Amino acid sequence: MRPAVLRISIGGWFELYDLFMAAYIALGLIGEKLFVATTASPFALDGFGTFVAAGFAGMFAGTLLFSWISDRFGRRAAFTYSLLWYACATLVMALMHSAAAIDLWRFIAGIGIGVQLVTIDTYISELAPKGERGYWIAFSQFIGYLAIPAAAFLAYVLVPHRYFGLAGWRYVALVGALGGVAVWFLRAGLPETQRWIDSRTNAGHSRVRHALATIFNAQYRKRTIMLTVFNFMQTIGFYGFSAWVPVLLASEGVTFAKSLEYSFLIAVLNPLGPLIAMYASDRWQRKWQIVGLALFVAASGLAFSQARQSAAIVVTGACVALANAWFSSVFHSYQAELFPTRIRAQAVGFVYSWSRFSSILAGLAIAAILHARGTTGVFIAIAGAMCIAAAAVGFFGPKSNNMALEELAV
Repeated sequence: MRPAVLRISIGGWFELYDLFMAAYIALGLIGEKLFVATTASPFALDGFGTFVAAGFAGMFAGTLLFSWISDRFGRRAAFTYSLLWYACATLVMALMHSAAAIDLWRFIAGIGIGVQLVTIDTYISELAPKGERGYWIAFSQFIGYLAIPAAAFLAYVLVPHRYFGLAGWRYVALVGALGGVAVWFLRAGLPETQRWIDSRTNAGHSRVRHALATIFNAQYRKRTIMLTVFNFMQTIGFYGFSAWVPVLLASEGVTFAKSLEYSFLIAVLNPLGPLIAMYASDRWQRKWQIVGLALFVAASGLAFSQARQSAAIVVTGACVALANAWFSSVFHSYQAELFPTRIRAQAVGFVYSWSRFSSILAGLAIAAILHARGTTGVFIAIAGAMCIAAAAVGFFGPKSNNMALEELAV
């Protein structure tokens, strides 16, 4: 079990590296005059919000339109080729010299990440025993979250400089492209899940095509709507903070170098969130962990928006990052266990795609709110979104701990 999950998790490292890389190369993109931090119009092509939105738009397309690949061709194949797709697109993006070209290739890379996001959760949930799903998803997230301080450190070292005629942010992006090399080593020895094999033997190809009809039937409709609302809202709080930390700090007058330094100090604590989740996820109901952590992120974010001293900035920022990472580990396990195996990837892809859709809007909206209302306005919006996410799961989410996937699917 551990060797397989470790291989899958290393693939997930590149996924999370890319998701958080955007925040840490932001000042490099702005410094090279490819983008600007804020614009009067959220749709201005040179606004940094469009770079964030382009990645999430690709993920939206990947999760909504292409998650069927995992159900049709298997978890192993989807994992392998989505990572290769992302790596190739990121390589091209890192060499582009206009906002439009960077956004285009960011969108294409996002499609691969979208498929990867869905596949990893589905893959591990089907491999893990019922009493350990939370642990193994959290273990995977821990490996993946090691990418965040790596991205922050590389940005701290590289972004302020140029090497061999290329801006430092481009080298940070090129590290993500190494996933194309890693994938050929990771794929050897990766098993297909027995649950997927059995579902293909028993269900046949035709039933996979009815995934949407299934997740909206009387049996699964409430779960589907609950997770759609939850995902739409949670990502505003999650990425509204993580994807904008250096820019939010800079907008408050923190210098370029200090903004990257604070961001790195905050990022270092991210892997501790999944470590806590490894202990807590299977011991306490995942549903109530999600609710409590969402509310904690809302409160900590508001405190961060009011912090002005160095220690307060790092402490409140670390609280948000730590809670977000724990929160992510728990809800990734939770949503992957609520649907039947034959359509699990498509179902998770559908509900999770709305988090990518809201991220497109959030990337544009946060730029506009920051321009008009400052960091306090941004975190009021984040807090409101996290409260709605907490309410959706708290009122409508089923309990799931220590139940077999087949039992949960009834």
